Amino acid sequence: MKEQTSAPTLIDIRNADKRIGHYAHRTPILTCSGLSERAGAELFFKPENLQRAGAFKFRGACNAVFSLDEKIAQRGVITHSSGNHGGALALAARLRGIPATIVVPTNAPPVKLAAIRSYGAQVVDCQPTVASRESTALDLQRETGATFIHPYDNQRVIAGAGTAALELMSDVPDLDLVMAPVGGGGLLSGTAIASTELSKSVRVIAAEPAGADDAYQSFRSGKLVLQTNPQTIADGLRTSLSPLTFGIIRDRVSDIVRVSEEEIVETMHLVWERMKIVIEPSSAVPVAAILAGRVAKAGSRVGIILSGGNVDLSNLPW
Repeated sequence: MKEQTSAPTLIDIRNADKRIGHYAHRTPILTCSGLSERAGAELFFKPENLQRAGAFKFRGACNAVFSLDEKIAQRGVITHSSGNHGGALALAARLRGIPATIVVPTNAPPVKLAAIRSYGAQVVDCQPTVASRESTALDLQRETGATFIHPYDNQRVIAGAGTAALELMSDVPDLDLVMAPVGGGGLLSGTAIASTELSKSVRVIAAEPAGADDAYQSFRSGKLVLQTNPQTIADGLRTSLSPLTFGIIRDRVSDIVRVSEEEIVETMHLVWERMKIVIEPSSAVPVAAILAGRVAKAGSRVGIILSGGNVDLSNLPW
């Protein structure tokens, strides 16, 4: 189930912005003087936890779904997802009035599974392995003729994700640094393309859990390292980069840094407490990196994309 192999351009991201404009929220820019003081920099947060379906993933899913021509779209869409992408694709499909099938591993977070079902998608269980996810989705795709929309290894998904950075760069001029978390690399790829095309001086730095650091290893070795046994509370960052996202990241990202599980939980709690917003562990990862001093940023203007806020409120990590 290979997707487009070429990286999207800034034009693709601008076209995605126009395409999804009637459906996606233009999320605001938030600041917090307390967190800025702790970081020693001006922090500007892009809260995609306030996006439809609760995460940036809606941008890419919406762009992919509304890019399909009508005849193909009526066959429906399918994906495999442990959470946010599945919910986002289900919602985008509902908005277009087409069927969606989401293959979900049996260990998916219940709150994200409930969201997928609430948007009217058909949910099909699979074993919690990459091979099971892919084979189950492929079998269903053959049966139905639905279009497979990969969570991140897809040009239009990446372009849609890049619209968050497009808005950030428009709303906050002269940023020195843009940060995002990295899992499969869709958000980071779109962010890096938009940011570096709009500013020749901006740096893009990603943060990753130390217990799921395949992107960190790949970036430093120059060779794609696949995720093997990720151990992190940040369930949205347990996936591996694809050749497409790795190529974009290698060319456009300045650095990838790591944070501990303790730092993720502490930062998630801090953001809830100080900013009064609900973010999920994946969103806390870049904030943790900046607060822990993993990034040189003294006096800088730093944009941070908070990737989502879908949290199981009955099972918080504190």
